[in-house]
Amino acid sequence: MAALARAQPFRRGPACLGRPLLRRQGGPGARRGAGGSEALGKGFTRGVLLSTGSFLVYETYRLISRSAEVHASFKEEVIEQADYLYGSGETEKLYRLLVQHKNSEDAELLWRLARASRDLAQLSSTSTEEKKQLVYEALEYAKKALEKNESNFAAHKWYAICISDVGDYEGIKAKIANAFVIKEHFQKAIELNPKDATSIHLMGIWCYSFAEMPWYQRKIAAMLFATPPTSTYKEALRYFHMAEEADPNFYSKNLLFLGKTYLKLNNKKMALLWLSKAKDYPAHTEEDKQVQKEALELLNSI
Repeated sequence: MAALARAQPFRRGPACLGRPLLRRQGGPGARRGAGGSEALGKGFTRGVLLSTGSFLVYETYRLISRSAEVHASFKEEVIEQADYLYGSGETEKLYRLLVQHKNSEDAELLWRLARASRDLAQLSSTSTEEKKQLVYEALEYAKKALEKNESNFAAHKWYAICISDVGDYEGIKAKIANAFVIKEHFQKAIELNPKDATSIHLMGIWCYSFAEMPWYQRKIAAMLFATPPTSTYKEALRYFHMAEEADPNFYSKNLLFLGKTYLKLNNKKMALLWLSKAKDYPAHTEEDKQVQKEALELLNSI
């Protein structure tokens, strides 16, 4: 409104300025005319400056918006390519793609990098030294993803997985202590996304692991913690079935653990059913092949 008010004298100018031009130069009218022209000049200049300022603000906003759109589009392309490589079992290519973005501030890229690092560590072709390095790298990426977005269920899931992997290098005390943290993050992942079958499956693995914990580890746990982590095979079975209900036939290992858990519960009929499904599951990854092998060995032993 202020700019509009300053512009008013300029619009009235032509009607007023015709009369002072008939007076002598230097007279009162001339002074008023000079003052009017000066005011007109200032008003016009201010108007131009305001218009220029508004234009620059608009252009800056437009450039920032366009940059954000390009960045978002680029991120989506990287994620789309990463998911394709993951689905195709191209672990090494996936890692090379995502490690270029290790300094990213985006949780979606970071948790995928954590997963890729962890998967690369699992390959039989990866040396023992490289495996350890990748496991710790994966934990750092997962931790960063969680820091960037605590509402990201996948960040919670992969943080828990990576903590579990690191525990293999830090002894039984650290492994048991980490168990509480792992459980907390798996439960948070399920809370954030109740339809994610993998998080539910992993909660089942957690239960299965503590159900079959050797007596000496239980003794250590009891010495270290007032209430050490415990679970049962029935609880593990419940999670494995929940995972299968959320996404039927989604993962060879869930089929395998359904069979193994039924074996622990002495239900051979159901064990045969699920182990047979695990054996016949199409092998897309090295893990699938290992599952097939273990399922066949268990079937032969029944």
